[in-house]
Amino acid sequence: MKLISGNSNLSLTEDIARTLGAELTDVEIKRFADDEIFVEINENIRGEDVFVVQPTSFPANDHIMELLVTIDALKRSSARRITAVIPYFGYARQDRKPGPRTPISAKLVANIITIAGVDRVLTMDLHAGQIQGFFDIPVDNLYAAPVFRKDIEENFEKGNRVVVSPDVGGVVRARSLAKRIDATLAIVDKRREKAGVSEVMNVIGEVAGKDCIIVDDIVDSAGTLCNGAAALKEKGAKTVSAYITHGVLSGKALERIAGSVLKELVITDSIKPTDAVKEIANIRVISIAPLMAEAIKRISEETSVSCLFE
Repeated sequence: MKLISGNSNLSLTEDIARTLGAELTDVEIKRFADDEIFVEINENIRGEDVFVVQPTSFPANDHIMELLVTIDALKRSSARRITAVIPYFGYARQDRKPGPRTPISAKLVANIITIAGVDRVLTMDLHAGQIQGFFDIPVDNLYAAPVFRKDIEENFEKGNRVVVSPDVGGVVRARSLAKRIDATLAIVDKRREKAGVSEVMNVIGEVAGKDCIIVDDIVDSAGTLCNGAAALKEKGAKTVSAYITHGVLSGKALERIAGSVLKELVITDSIKPTDAVKEIANIRVISIAPLMAEAIKRISEETSVSCLFE
């Protein structure tokens, strides 16, 4: 097995390698003067089972292109099997046509990655489960819930926990976590007037005096998250925390979170946290490296990955 890292999240790949007791393959990824990407594999990988770790986070287009060029280099170097490990799959929110004459960009990116030559994709908490069907190759979509469950049980009193979905669309995800930690469920009903702007309308469920835990897959501008937290506090919640897999955190997100009623926002390192993120007192990052490493090990050894979804 060979493990390769792109430039998107080297620290995560190093943690995965450390967990596996493996060394990163020597790869040179550089840019020409006009910003074209060049990749050279400095080790023999003929006949090897290769895993390329590259979240397609900001700048998404650069990181996607870097992944594609790396895949092509591996394919032309006679790798036996290429698995693209994409903890955060960019363009996932464009999974359908919201209006006439608009693209389904998630399908386009899936097509490009497949045609580039990968044999398998390993990802985490896709924004929409149907994106797995956009690929004509095997896709393992892991969940951060087992990682969140352990952290929640260590930090929250049992019997006083309520898992909150920030919208109706996230109820399945929230219910799954609530079942794991033996908690009740609540829903924030909101109306979105336009992209990036949301208005909280109502809270469905009993939250008064409870430790509320908002669960979602992506936090981007954090408007919905902070509005939802404020609504829960208005309904009498004791504390409001959030566990969100992918910390995109663009625009004024950090400013909003720092000034919000959130006790804590817990995100994973599926996207490399910036220095600015690390400086916010109520943001904490937990690692998915052990989970990703176990999945990579099982795929390489051709053993079952299904237990990791439980």
